[in-house]
Amino acid sequence: MTSFWTGKRVRLRGIEPEDWTAFMRFAVDEERLGDLLQPPRSAEGFRAWAKEQAAANSDGDRFGLAIEAVDGGEIVGAISSHQADPRAGWFEYGITMGAEHRRKGFAAEAVVMLLRFMFGERRYHKCQARIFAHNEASLALHRRLGFVEEGRLRDHVFFAGRHEDLVVMGLLAVEFAQLHSISEL
Repeated sequence: MTSFWTGKRVRLRGIEPEDWTAFMRFAVDEERLGDLLQPPRSAEGFRAWAKEQAAANSDGDRFGLAIEAVDGGEIVGAISSHQADPRAGWFEYGITMGAEHRRKGFAAEAVVMLLRFMFGERRYHKCQARIFAHNEASLALHRRLGFVEEGRLRDHVFFAGRHEDLVVMGLLAVEFAQLHSISEL
């Protein structure tokens, strides 16, 4: 292993100012695939956001990382730990992948790296993920990684003119350790 943050397919790294074009593409992909609908944002808005992210100090266990393909160095997605409660021992994370990079193993490897860090190094007990009920690919990915459905918030999100369920999935550190070696990648 050359780095804790480098796997066979992907490397997790901080967001750089020049990454703004990738994040602009991800926003278009999310809207097209029914994952997110936001008002259009200018290229300057994405540039300013990426510059701000690149200069931001880490906020404890809440952080965002770019997912970069080991072969070629292209940014294929992003992953973040966006909520964390160290006292209770849980955190929540999110991931987005560029449309052309889905179903290639990039997301699974990135999630395992993040979980290995949060469970093994930061000593969290539980991870949560919230997934739109229509996103079968993400639900299947999380099940393969060992997550279980813990609840369903009925008609919880409003998207494209209709209400939709939000699925809450969880994974305990002990369950992760049974499925994934803490030291491998």
